[in-house]
Amino acid sequence: MLLIYNHFSNATTKKAGVKEAETAIKLAKEINAPKGTVIFADIEPKYPVDSAFIQGWVDTIEKSHYHPGIYGIFDKDAKLYNQFNKASKDNKKIKDQTILWTAAPNKRISSKEKAPNFNPIGPKNSLLYGWQYGIDAKTCNIDTDLFHESITDYLW
Repeated sequence: MLLIYNHFSNATTKKAGVKEAETAIKLAKEINAPKGTVIFADIEPKYPVDSAFIQGWVDTIEKSHYHPGIYGIFDKDAKLYNQFNKASKDNKKIKDQTILWTAAPNKRISSKEKAPNFNPIGPKNSLLYGWQYGIDAKTCNIDTDLFHESITDYLW
């Protein structure tokens, strides 16, 4: 099971990163999520984002019993990609401890048999374990994802 926290639409300021992480931790505890489970901050492309929010999110989750994660579009031209790299430059543990799940590149929805090989785009030398390669199927509102086997260490 993946824990995704999406109760915000502005990913700026360290104070907001801390606040959202504290709420995500509280919710994870309420459902008895096991220690070590990753909690992904869902940072959609239309959300403003800065490195301070990422720092606050990662620092706060990392101090809990849970593991920090971020979902978003980590394309090289995306603000999230650049702000994650900036946060990682300011604090190396961010890249070393944060599980990433990217929606780049966007291929197309497929069946399991026709899924592409795992080849996501994201920050170099990051823990890039998830790839949402197909978004918004026409027949039904689903996305298609692939995950590196290392993600299983962080799932519920």
